[in-house]
Amino acid sequence: MSFDYKRLFKFELNLDDKQKKYRLYGGVAALVASVFTASIPLLLIGLIATASGYSGWCPLCSAVQK
Repeated sequence: MSFDYKRLFKFELNLDDKQKKYRLYGGVAALVASVFTASIPLLLIGLIATASGYSGWCPLCSAVQK
């Protein structure tokens, strides 16, 4: 398994429906928790997880996959 920088910026859908659903639910839960705890890192994690779940594309998964 190698890290390919060229594939990092190639916008191909690489998440299946199950992964998208888990990222959306986890991201929304992190966003709600960040509102109540006033945690900036938790807010960023929630935003990234929600955005990748909604779009179906994860740049790190693109770079690591064959």
